[in-house]
Amino acid sequence: IKHPFIVRLYWTHHSDQFLYMLFDYMPGGELFSYMRRKGIFDIKTSLFYICEIILAFEYLHSLQIIYRDLKPENILLDAEGHVKLVDFGFAKKILNKTFTTCGTPDYLSPELFKNTGHNKSTDWWSLGILLFEMLTGGTPFNPNQNESEIPSRVLAGRIAWPRTIDETTKAFIKKLLTQNPDKRLGAGRNGSREVKEQPIFVSIKWDDVYARKLKPPIVPSVKHPGDTSCFDQYPEDWKSAAFASDKELDLFVDF
Repeated sequence: IKHPFIVRLYWTHHSDQFLYMLFDYMPGGELFSYMRRKGIFDIKTSLFYICEIILAFEYLHSLQIIYRDLKPENILLDAEGHVKLVDFGFAKKILNKTFTTCGTPDYLSPELFKNTGHNKSTDWWSLGILLFEMLTGGTPFNPNQNESEIPSRVLAGRIAWPRTIDETTKAFIKKLLTQNPDKRLGAGRNGSREVKEQPIFVSIKWDDVYARKLKPPIVPSVKHPGDTSCFDQYPEDWKSAAFASDKELDLFVDF
């Protein structure tokens, strides 16, 4: 996988205790941190990130790969402020549908809760959730911050729309959050093209997006290539990791 808005994997290795993966380092940190700091983004800022994510999805879907875990924590920024999707733990190559329930509750599509099978259109649903969150500071189906309420709210499909979201943006999000995955924006024969042709993107030059010519609305404060100041600090406990059994090691023989 090689794309301007997806983190690149260069090397893998394993021992009897650890898996090793070598990626590009993205010193800009998580988009999650910037969203929490600012509270809400304006539409221009939001669309910058949405456009780059759309092109990442377009590329993955052309390879028959669904991502299945779009959320602010999985969107890193490089030193210049451009998007890099990370964490492909739930990504899967499919030809038709898959039935594994996975992902983060706030961003799961109705078909995942119903366990009726899902495909590429589940990624477009999560894009609608993300844009709503950028503009309002919260996801549309979890207003009470109670995960147990999410499935029923998603299946009911009712959203409290704030007045701050204009009609063009609202119409776009509604199309992404269509209950029927076959009728959802992006699920048709033209795939990502029908997403890119929506009125909300009338002023967007997609070749410029791909070429990283759009000016990032947030430029991370990065002092050197190895700067970690844009990331939160978390405790590590890798020394106590258990060793894998021979049977478990067999699963990673080609890793």
